[in-house]
Amino acid sequence: MFHKNIKLIIAGLIIFSSVWQFSEGNIGNGIFLFLLTAIPIFLYYKNEYILLAFLKLRKQDFNGAQNWLAKIKNPQTALVRKQQGYYNYLHGIMLSQTNLIQAEKYFKKAIELGLSMDMDLAVAKLNLAGVALTRRRKLEATNLIAEVKKLDKQNMLKDQITMMKEQMKKI
Repeated sequence: MFHKNIKLIIAGLIIFSSVWQFSEGNIGNGIFLFLLTAIPIFLYYKNEYILLAFLKLRKQDFNGAQNWLAKIKNPQTALVRKQQGYYNYLHGIMLSQTNLIQAEKYFKKAIELGLSMDMDLAVAKLNLAGVALTRRRKLEATNLIAEVKKLDKQNMLKDQITMMKEQMKKI
């Protein structure tokens, strides 16, 4: 993994070589190099290790996802703010299976740093509501579930929300 600033330097060098190829009359090479610039710019905004960890989580391979996230050394400097949010979000998802207190910390940090997609934010808040329910904080859980309803525009979390509300009635 390259540092985020190195990715921008690589993109600048590719642009420079693209302009050089245009000036030499090699239009095809210049166009190819210009299009090739999209890769380091894409990886500046989307960290490759976080993407690979998401792929591992889709297959329910928590150990593999943890291995990919472990390869990110010093996430505060190596990642952009939104990437730090997703880094914490992924840690929270993996820890929600075993350690709810630690998972709550990661989810709160992820929400604070920001997540790009409303669905990811809704899942993080739904998990926080679940943690609040297990710790008998009914008011906090109610507020979080209301926020999840607003964020869940496609009603993908409808079943989980109704299940949480039924659990709240038991408390």
